[in-house]
This record gives sequence, structure tokens and C-alpha cells, in this order.
Amino acid sequence: MEYFGVITTEADPSTHMPKNPGQVNGGMLTRGGVNMAPVITISVKSVDESIKKIEAAGGMIVKAPYEIGGMGIAAYFKDTEGNVMGLWQDLMKK
Repeated sequence: MEYFGVITTEADPSTHMPKNPGQVNGGMLTRGGVNMAPVITISVKSVDESIKKIEAAGGMIVKAPYEIGGMGIAAYFKDTEGNVMGLWQDLMKK
């Protein structure tokens, strides 16, 4: 998987999160599979707990959780309207 970080604002070197509230950094990857269009990804404390809530509300997992380079755990789900969205659980120390 090719993944490229996209930096639009200064980030904290220890957490890689934007230093200023309301600003965002992100990434891009090659289209394919569930990633055929831009995907909004939500930062969560626990991907597993979030998946339980999504499924209980009628959503479905379209890509099971997987680790990305020791940085975090990602997963993708489809909501009840058919929109694909991502989940991200940070593994780095905060």
C-alpha cells in the first residue's frame, strides 16, 4: 500500500497531531478496494469498541482492522446510507 502523509499545518513532534485546534493533517493512498473516493477518517480511542457500536447501529465493516507501520490501527465501515468512512486508533504515545 502506498501512503503519503499530507501536512497542512505544524504538528507536535511526539504525537504528530496538529498543534493548533481546528487544523488538520492527513494522508493519501492509491485508489482501490474500499478507497475509491475520498474517505473521512475518524480518530477513536478503540477501533474494536467503535466497530461494536457501528454494527449495533446497522453499519457494516468493509475492511477489518489492520496496523499501519506501528503508528496506528485503521478500519473502514459503511454506514446505513452506504457511505464508506474510516476509523483510526493512534498507537503512538501521547
